[in-house]
Amino acid sequence: MKKKIAILGSTSSIGKSLLEVIKKDKKNFKIELLTANTNYKDLINQAQKFKVNNIIITDPNCFKKTKIICKNKKINIFQNFESLKKILPKKKIDYVMSSISGIEGLLPTHKIIRHTKLIAIANKESIICGWNLLKKELKKYNTKFIPVDSEHFSIWFALHNSFSSNEIKNIYITASGGPFKNKPLNSFKNISVKDALKHPNWKMGKKITIDSATMVNKIFELIEAKNIFNINYKKLSILVHPSSYIHAIVKYQNGLSKIILHDTDMKIPIFNSLNYPFIKEYEDKKIDINKLNNLELSNINLKRFPSLKILKYLPQKLSLFETVLVSANDELVNLFLKKQIKFTDISKKLINIVRSKKFKKYKGLQPKKIDDIIKLNSYVRSVIN
Repeated sequence: MKKKIAILGSTSSIGKSLLEVIKKDKKNFKIELLTANTNYKDLINQAQKFKVNNIIITDPNCFKKTKIICKNKKINIFQNFESLKKILPKKKIDYVMSSISGIEGLLPTHKIIRHTKLIAIANKESIICGWNLLKKELKKYNTKFIPVDSEHFSIWFALHNSFSSNEIKNIYITASGGPFKNKPLNSFKNISVKDALKHPNWKMGKKITIDSATMVNKIFELIEAKNIFNINYKKLSILVHPSSYIHAIVKYQNGLSKIILHDTDMKIPIFNSLNYPFIKEYEDKKIDINKLNNLELSNINLKRFPSLKILKYLPQKLSLFETVLVSANDELVNLFLKKQIKFTDISKKLINIVRSKKFKKYKGLQPKKIDDIIKLNSYVRSVIN
């Protein structure tokens, strides 16, 4: 029987990678739904190529254009996620990939949990800002969850079915160091947008590539790890690892450690999440002995990556403060991409924002509904502008 699946954000890099994985094994999968915001041309092409009957395109203008283009095609076109009740059958589908970028991905992720047996989440913001709300839905609808970020998938793979937070001594996630790991510090003020978008290992969207250059992405990944695995921040650390071959190290209380490594290919965690609970063969390269002999792990240099000072301001308990951090960073990255602020201003301004009295009160407030997060996101962005 074919696995029935849906992809939220199918025109994103994760969505496209998932479709490449499915393409090699089409006979075992039936795609029920694809979604996008503005990239309607790619969405229509995907729907036709994979014979998908239902698509959601949320941008109003793109929705109108899509309706015109697909007038004589057998594709049902919807504009919002309220339509999930119409699109998906009463019986749960087998798998959902949540790969819409930004806080915009939280509401669709929350809404679709009830419709699937398993959800793989690549959307960082959902886990960082709304994990308590997602966790409640996962439990309510008995839906399994797999994180798809390479670091968190690696930790999950090391821990699942045999995990208790009391058994863990430390968890290390790795960071490539981005494009500026060896750049002279006195030249940082001259970093251009073009320079910051040259990631040495990964092909990603602009926003996440800038986050990698500032190392803000690792702040987000520690928050994700803390939420997903219920681990105290004191047990979580970051190691610089230029080749990105190791993705996570789990050190147990009994003296043993697990190191999870794989090539810099997001299709590996995607492939494994798609085929869960079965372990199938993935056509990859042999273990790279040269990389194993040159792992180059080192501690973080705060002078090079000052944004990581933010870690000491994070509350252990999930709160709306994380939404402040995510929203402020999003807006600052946008300003940098528009060449309105310098690269070094991203970290400086972000540190000032999380230290300000105006936002400290949110450390004691937990989101009670999705709207709490969406409203705060809008407010923080307006303050920065």
